[in-house]
Parts: sequence; C-alpha cells; structure tokens
Amino acid sequence: MDLQGRSLIGAARGSGGAGESKAVNPTTGEELEPVYLSEGEESVEEACRLATEAFLEYREKSGKEKATFLRTIADEIDAVEEEIVARMSAETALPEGRCRGEKGRTCFQLRLFADLIEEGSWVDARIDHAEPDRAPLSKPDCRSMWRPLGPVVVFCASNFPLAYSVAGGDSASAWAAGCPVIVKAHASHPGTAEIVGTAVRAAVAKCGMPEGVFSLLFGSGRTIGQALVKHPQVRAVGFTGSRAGGRALMDTAAARAEPIPVWAEMSSVNPVFILPGAMKEREAIAQGFVGSLTLGVGQFCTNPGLVISGREGRSAFAGQVASLASETAPATMLHKGIASAYHAAVGAMTAKDAVESLAHVEADAGSRLAGAVVFGTSADDFLADQSMADEMFGPASLMVEAEGEERMLAVAESLEGQLTATVHATEEDREQFSRLIAVLERKAGRLVYNGFPTGVEVCHAMVHGGPAPATSDGSSTSVGPRAITRFTRLVCWQGFPDDLLPEELVEENPLGISRIVDGVRG
Repeated sequence: MDLQGRSLIGAARGSGGAGESKAVNPTTGEELEPVYLSEGEESVEEACRLATEAFLEYREKSGKEKATFLRTIADEIDAVEEEIVARMSAETALPEGRCRGEKGRTCFQLRLFADLIEEGSWVDARIDHAEPDRAPLSKPDCRSMWRPLGPVVVFCASNFPLAYSVAGGDSASAWAAGCPVIVKAHASHPGTAEIVGTAVRAAVAKCGMPEGVFSLLFGSGRTIGQALVKHPQVRAVGFTGSRAGGRALMDTAAARAEPIPVWAEMSSVNPVFILPGAMKEREAIAQGFVGSLTLGVGQFCTNPGLVISGREGRSAFAGQVASLASETAPATMLHKGIASAYHAAVGAMTAKDAVESLAHVEADAGSRLAGAVVFGTSADDFLADQSMADEMFGPASLMVEAEGEERMLAVAESLEGQLTATVHATEEDREQFSRLIAVLERKAGRLVYNGFPTGVEVCHAMVHGGPAPATSDGSSTSVGPRAITRFTRLVCWQGFPDDLLPEELVEENPLGISRIVDGVRG
C-alpha cells in the first residue's frame, strides 16, 4: 500500500497544516517514511460534522446491515494482513507472531460484535403493557431498550496497535451500538493506523454506509485530541493509555457545558497473592510468574506488577524468581516515551531505602531497551509508602512479604482499583484465607485463580475493566460483547403506537429477539 501520511476525513484526505512527524523504528532509531501531516481544528470540525450527519442515518441501520459492515471491515483487514505485519513490526518492534495474533484477535472481535447485533437481543428490550383499569391509578404502556449515544472519539493505544486502535474493541463496540467513530491515531504507529483506516474506509464504501461513520485524524493529542473531546457533537470517548492522559480527557469532558462519558483504561498493577500452601506445593509458579512478567516486554495492561506472599518459603521462591528473571535478555520497548517512563519508575523504586533489589537485568537508561527487574519489601514498609504501589509499566514487579491473613488483607485493602487480581491457593489455603477473595472482588474487574493475568480472552463472559483508576467506569468492560453498552443510553417509549416504535419493541416482535414482557423473559 502506498502510504500517503494524510488523515482520512470521511471520504476525503486531510491537508495537514498543524505540523508534521514521522514514525520511528524503535529497534534501529530510523525514521520511517512517509511524513505524517498533523491536522488542526478545522479538520476536527469537518470530521465531527460528517459524523453528526452520518449518525442520523447509521443509527437507523438494521442489526443485519451493521453486522455486514463489521464483517466487511474484518474481511478488508484480513486482505492487508501482510502489509499490516510488515509496517507494525517496523513501527513497534513487536515480533511477527504478536502482530498476526493481534490482527486475528481484532478481526475476531469485529465478527463477534457482528453476530451479537445480527441476533439483536443485546438491546435488552422490555415491555410493560398498560393497565388502564388499575386502581387507584391506571398504568401506562412502557417500552425501553438501549439506543446509541452519537459520535464517539477513540484514541489509539500505544501498546495495542490493532486491538485497541483504529478498528479495535472501542471502535467495534461503538459501530455495533450504532455510533459513528472518529479515531485519533497514535504518533508511534501512524502507518499501521493508515493501513487499517484505509481498510475501514473501503468497507464503508462497499456497504454503502454514510462517509462520516469513520474518520481517522493524525496530530497532537493535546491539540486535536482535546478539541475532539470538547466538540459539542461528540457524545462519548474511548481511551487506553496513561493515568495522566486519561485524567486529562476526563477533566475536559466533565468541564463541557454538556458533560460526556469517557471510558478510560488507565493503570493497574494486577496483584498476585501466593498463599502458603501454594508456595510450598507449586515450584512452577515462579516460572509462570516470570513468563507473565516479561511477556511482551511487560507492556500489557494486565502485567503482574505486584506479588504478595507469606514468609514461609518466600526466600526460596524469591530466589527462583530472581534467577529466572536474571536469565531473560533486555528487549526493545514500543517507543522511546514508554522506555523513558519505565526507566524512571524503576529508578524511583530503586532509590527507596525500604526496597531491596532482587534481580535487575541492566539496560541503558537512555535506550529503548528494558530489562526485567524484581524488587522486594515488607508489608509494613509497603503500607507506609503507598507510592510503592505505583505502576511500573514494563517487566518490573515488587514482591511484598505479608505474614498471615491479617497482613495480606491489609495489603489488599490498601490497593487502588485493578483490572485483575490473582490468587494462588490450595484447598487448605482457601479455608485459612477465606476473606481475601471477597476483598479482591471489590478491588478488581477480573479475578484469576491459580493462573496468571496476562492474556485477555475475547469472549462473552470476559470483563476487562475495574474500579478507578484501572478504568474511569468500573461498571463495564472494553473486551467482549458487553462493551457495547458503554456507547448507549436507555430510552423509554410511553404510550406509543407500534408504527412509531423501533422494531425491537413492536408488539408482534418481528425480529424474534428475546425480550422481557410484563416481567417475564421470553
């Protein structure tokens, strides 16, 4: 594909005018062609105008029409897999297998949403029939269901150039809900974004969708990103990134005359609790933990950045972990910004008097390389310094010694909201530490038992979210079909005749979907 370095604004190309930049190969430091032109607020205005116009038409498309659109996007992405893999590897240093796997996951999720909306029951249609003779007051006919919010802005994530980017989970769930999508590309992988964006635009044309159902903008997050969130026609935001970035968008959205929801995934240390029986019985835990810690150079949002265990057997376990971690080689991170932040976080933890360095694979702090690092401390010191729980985004983890249930509970209670929390336990452990899982349920969106948190299955039951600051709204998920309701709102029709109702609420149920009628699911 001949990359042009220009935004996709509906069916047109952007003209730039607000600066330019190039992607950089993180392994070699080489600048990659082409030059990418940054857009200004005029392009933001045009993308939002097109999205607003498109919403009026797209929201009324049938589930089958929207499903065909999503499947066509997946087909178009499949058709350019080789181009995606080549460019994505050059822009991110990710291996070929990871690139192909993420492409497959992205297309699978698009098709999963297509199946969901084609079947149709996701709207949760509810009907309560009128009772005009009810005393002392008559009861009106009420019918409700989920309806789309409007244009959604999606920010591409640096660590998932496909699965949380142009056609990833946020975009797929917004399109499935009936919302046009405006994507803000990430500066570290613009070529990957353009290839996928071109595939999406081809699907728009093939399916006869309104052009404003998709736009892709290149430029600074501090300029066009903020301008998009402020725009009065934008109705919701999807973001995966840093806590500072997420908070900035949340604050901007809240300060609008008409505040809008921001679904931001921001930070998580994903604690792993290893109980005494499991510590004695399962030597393989150390190997599994180090594999999870170093997977993808630790650049997963579910990376296990905190381990809590008792005193008995800890020294041997810590020695195993340190030995295995020390055998791993430094690897290239996604871009210079992530590498710099990782080295700064490791440096801050190293400087703490109460923290011991158990393993430290050296890598030049000025490079894009990162080595595995394992620290150790006590529960008392951890509880006295909550900055020890700060995320070190990369292959680094802190091991906390917490003797007995009460100390483990104290550590668990001190934690902020998390994406995941893991417990390694035997049956005897479960009896002795019976309160721990109940505490962790309040702290995390996904609980893992005798496993490791990296790897998020795309399926109906998955929850990838959690209490703040893991996400801005712990009531939903960014993975799996339930993510669709993030970009919807409930609407009730009272006393309406069939010819003015959405098909999902018509009395005869022409779509044949599951509904709750007078309190009974049918």
